[in-house]
Amino acid sequence: MLTRSDYLKSTAMIGAACALPSGLLRAFESGDLITRAIPGTGEKLPIVGLGSSATFRSVAGSEDVSALAEVMKTLVDNGGTVFDTAPAYGRSEEVSGQIARDAGITDNIFWATKLNVLRRGKSGPVDTDAARAQVERSVDRIGRDPMDLVQVHNLVDVPTQMGVLKELKEDGRIRYIGTTSTRASRYGDLEKAMRDYPIDFIGVDYAVDNRLAAERILPAAKDLGIATLIYVPFGRSRLFSRTKGMDVPEWAQEFGADTWGKFFLKYVAAHPATTCVTPATSKAKNMLDNIGAAYGELPDAAALRKMEELVDGLPSA
Repeated sequence: MLTRSDYLKSTAMIGAACALPSGLLRAFESGDLITRAIPGTGEKLPIVGLGSSATFRSVAGSEDVSALAEVMKTLVDNGGTVFDTAPAYGRSEEVSGQIARDAGITDNIFWATKLNVLRRGKSGPVDTDAARAQVERSVDRIGRDPMDLVQVHNLVDVPTQMGVLKELKEDGRIRYIGTTSTRASRYGDLEKAMRDYPIDFIGVDYAVDNRLAAERILPAAKDLGIATLIYVPFGRSRLFSRTKGMDVPEWAQEFGADTWGKFFLKYVAAHPATTCVTPATSKAKNMLDNIGAAYGELPDAAALRKMEELVDGLPSA
């Protein structure tokens, strides 16, 4: 629960966000926002959203979370909707829910959270009552009922936790269900879950220098009609380290990649199985740059090969 002090801080941060320069919040006066449809329903989502791990999580656990209000406002004001969080991300879920309520934007956001109750013992099953209670806690924190998307976090006891999510979906408490993995060693298990369960989404890691998911996972998602949230498109900070001090090539500006952030995001978004990319950030200026990748053009096949060749030729981070 947020304390009174937290509430007062969140009220102050909304005022700070509203005071941002109009050029920062409204950067895209022209050009089309690129969206992708969720295969099962046709509902469209912008191809770039916001994650709440990494620096977002760090700031959410601090005394001053005003920067996160600016980030979330920048997302929504520039057409973004998808926000990915999890109970495991410290106070991210709780703080983001409070920010959205205070700003009146809860219903403008497509909320994606996760279910990650630990097993009983090292190999025992997940407690189903605890799993249901965690989902209810997420609904209460976020204030979204039904919840848009809940995914089994990192494939933990998929049979038990997916069973809980399936029941909650049938009861109308969750709109979409799925599972996630950002470890290549678990891709086989992820692919099996995609084929064995009636899931709507997966979350998986994919980047221009981390293309393993494109070999089987993303094609399988396309074939099975499963939507995707793409995680760590910057390799956390690895790609920025590898391109430090370099200019973005002029040819990349043909499809609107005038920053390295847009370069990396447009590469990932160009895959036909990508539904939405959700990089985490705690800075409004970075959020603005990220959402900029959802506007204009995406690289074609020839440009994608050039992007891969450029990055493959860089020194390792």
